[in-house]
Amino acid sequence: MHYLSFTWNPSEGIDLGFFMIRYYSLMFVVAFTLGWILTKKIYEREGIAQEKLDSLFIYMVAATLIGARLGHVIFYQPELFVQDPLSVFLPISTVPEFEFTGFQGLASHGAAIAILIAMYYYTKNVVKKPFLWVMDRIVIAVAAGGVFVRIGNFINSEIIGKPSGDFPLGVQFLHESISPQEAVNVTGIQPVSKAYDAIANNPQFAEILQAVPFRHPAQLYEAAGYVIVFVVCWYLYWKTERRKQTGYIFGVFLILLFMVRFLAEYVKASQGGFESVLGLLSTGQWLSVPFILAGIFIMWKASKKPITE
Repeated sequence: MHYLSFTWNPSEGIDLGFFMIRYYSLMFVVAFTLGWILTKKIYEREGIAQEKLDSLFIYMVAATLIGARLGHVIFYQPELFVQDPLSVFLPISTVPEFEFTGFQGLASHGAAIAILIAMYYYTKNVVKKPFLWVMDRIVIAVAAGGVFVRIGNFINSEIIGKPSGDFPLGVQFLHESISPQEAVNVTGIQPVSKAYDAIANNPQFAEILQAVPFRHPAQLYEAAGYVIVFVVCWYLYWKTERRKQTGYIFGVFLILLFMVRFLAEYVKASQGGFESVLGLLSTGQWLSVPFILAGIFIMWKASKKPITE
């Protein structure tokens, strides 16, 4: 029945001996690098100076990381502000004990809000272009970057899906189902990444694995959706005259991206937040609705504008 399924037991990253290059961090590097390349092509076409692109890169990186982290804590784990405030801004946990965790818990809605704020200041103080003009062009890079961020989530076994039942595509997330301490207890091996690998060679592995449910790879579904968003926005900018209707591409982006996010929530395991209070929809879906409505309005307004040079 699960003929397209597999067990996911990745290593944490590339171990250089003195330093671990974590795959999740590497995906962010790929996302920002690709975004810079895509936007550079656009800025060259528009005759925008290189130094303004460099400023844009700084604004985007800072807004994405700070906004995504704050968004996660505000929307999903507000208790961290009281229980472990250092973990809000640093890649560590101090409760119940000190642990280097890397940057975990990043919310795309928080990143979206922070990027909007950062781009407002960027348009006013750096590029001197209308806000929607800039947004029409950077969303191509944002959509492409989102693909790799979600792949990073998959590698990290986070933002996992609900049990997939008899659906032919399912993934057993070993790291999600077996805690680091359980892996060490079963194998007696440190560090944790090697302990996880040793579980696969343990005679009791079949019994351990049987208890791990098959889940929807929600991260990969979402990544595939973002590929579509990227292709549509890229096509509208490079192959049509829609870029001359300021705001049109940005509106399309908001509608498509957050529709992907809205639909993906149906197969995601609950991440908490305020969904239990408002009911009906998940936290991610409630947060997506305003962006979708804003996108419809922006696209509608833009579509009424004449196509000008």
